[in-house]
Amino acid sequence: MARLTGPVQRSMGTSPSRTAQQAYVHLRRNWLAAGGGVLVVIVFAAALLAPWISPHDPAQIDVKSILLGPSIQHPFGTDELGRDVLSRMIWGSRVSLEVGFVAIGIATFIGILIGAAAGYYGGAVDSVLMRFVDIMLSLPTIFLVLVVIAILEPSIINIMIVIGLTSWMEPARLVRAEFISLKEREFVTAARALGAADGRIIFRHILPNGLSPILVSATMGVGGAILVESALSFLGLGVQPPTPSWGSLLSSGKDNIEIAWWLSVFPGLAILVTVLGYNVLGEGIRDALDPRQRER
Repeated sequence: MARLTGPVQRSMGTSPSRTAQQAYVHLRRNWLAAGGGVLVVIVFAAALLAPWISPHDPAQIDVKSILLGPSIQHPFGTDELGRDVLSRMIWGSRVSLEVGFVAIGIATFIGILIGAAAGYYGGAVDSVLMRFVDIMLSLPTIFLVLVVIAILEPSIINIMIVIGLTSWMEPARLVRAEFISLKEREFVTAARALGAADGRIIFRHILPNGLSPILVSATMGVGGAILVESALSFLGLGVQPPTPSWGSLLSSGKDNIEIAWWLSVFPGLAILVTVLGYNVLGEGIRDALDPRQRER
């Protein structure tokens, strides 16, 4: 099929590459978003380089070092089994980021499919799919996750799947709104006139022009998924020992909070900083992709 050129391309406004360049410049000028990006990069680098930067084996038990406070040898102290808390936090960042990215990837994929179908076809398809979204939104997400995890065997794979299957509603609503706005634009009309199939129009022409809110939602959703995973691990329904995770570190810390404050403080700060970094970065990306914000 012939590619859309000339007036049709110009009707789409600023090219995607030009828009991305302008958004990047605006994002760099936003010091708060840049700070969030730095936090995200630091945590991601720690997870990626865990085998090389971890000062100790996270599973090594040392009965002579039980509940030692922060020191040069153990900057974040040790736990009730003498394991180095810093090492376990570094390796735990891998679990948290893996859950966050995979779960939100599943949620975004489902949300795009449902939102695109509802926004593009409209009518009865839109009504049925949006009522299903409303039903899912009316269910308490954390309660639904707890029920499913309690029925299934707690594992990192089940956690990622369950979080993904209970987090797709917001991306679906955002995609639907973008498709409703874009499907009557000139370049879509031109694609139909050239005989393009619905699938090609949806994924080749409309979706690339409506990725901005999806990107923002996915970025902020990673932080939410990390929080859910931490909550599940804190309750003993998440990642199972001896695999370290920030939530399980918090859970062990609550049993010794009166004599070992570091077991709760440092993992809690790691969760706070990571989630804050993703949320602030997501806000910055949203502002950078908004033409009205770029003009200020």
